[in-house]
Amino acid sequence: MTNNSQGDVKDLSLAQEGVEHIQWAGKDMPVLNLISERFSKERPLEGLRVSGCLHVTSETANLAIALKAGGAAVALCSSNPLSAQDDVAAALVSRYGIPVYAIKGEDDDTYYSHIRAALDHRPQVTMDDGADLVATIHREGKDLLRDVIGGTEETTTGVIRLRAMARDGMLKYPIIAVNEADTKHLFDNRYGTGQSTLDGITRATNILWAGRKVVVIGYGWCGRGVALRARGMGANVIVTEVNPVKALEAVMEGFTVLPGLEAAKLGSVFISVTGGLKAIDRERMEVMPDGAILANSGHFNVEIDIPALEEMAETSRQVRPFVREYCLEDGRKLYLLGEGRLINLAAAEGHPSSVMDMSFANQALSVERLWGGNGSLAPEVHPVPAEIDMEVGRLKLRSMGIAIDTLTQDQLRYVNSWEEGT
Repeated sequence: MTNNSQGDVKDLSLAQEGVEHIQWAGKDMPVLNLISERFSKERPLEGLRVSGCLHVTSETANLAIALKAGGAAVALCSSNPLSAQDDVAAALVSRYGIPVYAIKGEDDDTYYSHIRAALDHRPQVTMDDGADLVATIHREGKDLLRDVIGGTEETTTGVIRLRAMARDGMLKYPIIAVNEADTKHLFDNRYGTGQSTLDGITRATNILWAGRKVVVIGYGWCGRGVALRARGMGANVIVTEVNPVKALEAVMEGFTVLPGLEAAKLGSVFISVTGGLKAIDRERMEVMPDGAILANSGHFNVEIDIPALEEMAETSRQVRPFVREYCLEDGRKLYLLGEGRLINLAAAEGHPSSVMDMSFANQALSVERLWGGNGSLAPEVHPVPAEIDMEVGRLKLRSMGIAIDTLTQDQLRYVNSWEEGT
């Protein structure tokens, strides 16, 4: 095991396999490749130190390589104990010279020691997927705050945490909410999470989706994607929501919408994508049918009340990789997938590279904006600048060989004027 200033990874002998996976992902990331080419020529990130707490995947590797091409010194740690790809981590350390602290299956103590190791690189910009890095630097590394000019956040869960920090007056540097860029959440959250969640559950269980009753808990962009893909596979989809507008949208999209307790009596697969706490709680598990499968595609494993499930169970055992069976007092069996962690990364490979292309293009350009902004942003959560969002969209269309129209001068004048009407 490698454990030094250059990283802590499972096995450096996996590096060649990791290089191949990084290159395979890179061929489907044309926007990030274009940015990386520009970065290597202009070196806009020269002298910048970046620490990222992200899922260490082949797509994330391409982001780190692009930042390094721009002149940044990058260190990475995993943002989830089960999401790291060990071969990719090995390749980044030994072939690309990027320190990585990540081992798939690491325990909680190792997970946080890796976060601290990434912070030992004294970042000026942080990149987060869930806000654990930001939270740790604010709790334990306050001496590092004077160096930090800003950060980025990739997830809904992380943005929620950071806005809470800002409301409490605890956030000490600005964060750009990459998750809220249209070219991120409309594609990564919806199409990426939808496809990769079903992929993870299928790999873990080998279930047939057709005809199965699937309960999707939460109808944000991730929930929309999961519901859409499950229906596409032939499942009968039920949606539960707490937001009346999102619930109404689900109804208008043709899904059955029920209160969680009613849905719990009917479903055979339950998928939580809320970003919240105990979306699958004891009360719901007590009425679930025998054989129900519980999966989470929200960032943290608190969406399923695992302590309650363990209390309810007389026995439990591992029946397949990433599948744990809980036998309850009444004889029912419930199946928890991937320890309640992100099932698309615990049991599969996460989002397809082509959608992560846009997400990580936003990351790269937001880091460039922070470094070039001379600390001009207030310590709060900021949107991705509209021009970055539009540029990512333009570059993606260009890479796909798709041209679109532009407004004429007359049309521009009309849409920016109030004087013309009937």
